[in-house]
Amino acid sequence: MASFVAASRAALKFLQLPSSGLLAPCLQNAAILNQPQVRHRRTKHWDPKWKRLRKAKVVKIDIPNLNEKAEDLSQEQMKTRMKERGIMPPRPWLERPFYISCTGGVFEPYVPPEGDGRMSLVSREGAKQKIEQLEKKTKSMMAIRKIRSYDEDFEPPEFATLAQDLYIQAHRTLCEKNKYKLREIVTERAYPELMHNVADKTIHWQFLKSLEPPRVVHARCTDVITKENIFAQVTVRFHSQQTLAIYDRFGRLMHGSETLAKDCLEYVVFEKHLANEYGVWRLHEKIVPDWMPPKAPAFITYRVDDEPAPVETVAEETKEAVPVNESPKAEVAATA
Repeated sequence: MASFVAASRAALKFLQLPSSGLLAPCLQNAAILNQPQVRHRRTKHWDPKWKRLRKAKVVKIDIPNLNEKAEDLSQEQMKTRMKERGIMPPRPWLERPFYISCTGGVFEPYVPPEGDGRMSLVSREGAKQKIEQLEKKTKSMMAIRKIRSYDEDFEPPEFATLAQDLYIQAHRTLCEKNKYKLREIVTERAYPELMHNVADKTIHWQFLKSLEPPRVVHARCTDVITKENIFAQVTVRFHSQQTLAIYDRFGRLMHGSETLAKDCLEYVVFEKHLANEYGVWRLHEKIVPDWMPPKAPAFITYRVDDEPAPVETVAEETKEAVPVNESPKAEVAATA
């Protein structure tokens, strides 16, 4: 009896083996079908906290309806949509932002002493002017200290050299009529004054040498609108030798000469927006003292005929040449 039970168990095991006997293919397919299909079982961790972290990787967003029209929404729905998207509501009035990049003039302008550049320091008048400059130097030192609080590397002697380079660069750019580069060197106040009456003219300017080294003679700081919005202005004295010649559109000399060099004493104001982190020094204005003699007027040239024609002949020719809608005076002015 025991041997029969053992034999039946062995036969049952033989039938259960998928790779043995005649029923092996059928049993193997049945085992595969009955086995539950589980994918990526080994990639998931047993710790449940990773389930929460995997969920945190996915961010659910509300996709806006691009087909939604503003005309179909009411005023309250429009406000709700704008709040959801972080859009500020429109205002019934229009505001135009403005940026103050420079001041409108020179605050506390420097008053040049009369006879500067001609009087010697040994003379009585020259020594008196030197003492007056030392007395007025207190405010300038306070302004320089204020500039150093924004620009630690500011030194008056070094700045005078930098100002001379800016002065030369601005005049050369003006001769080239490069408007875009000139706006980077001069302020918005000085730009229209430099470009005024420059059209249809040829300018030849040359900086020959410095008769005296440039020096800072005046410095001031002021605030605009708010206490933190500070502008600085520094006046630099230039005593140099230059040549200037201006020609009109026909190539005729209007002013100056290209061969004759003249001594020029100038007081140029440079400005910087200290509150602006990216502010730079730019040419702002040129101070002209009251005691300086006026400039010579421009040369006006005329065309002179050697043998003028009789008056009657000229009148007959102008009547024939003038159209019906134009007057003889207009044609004469156009030909002139």
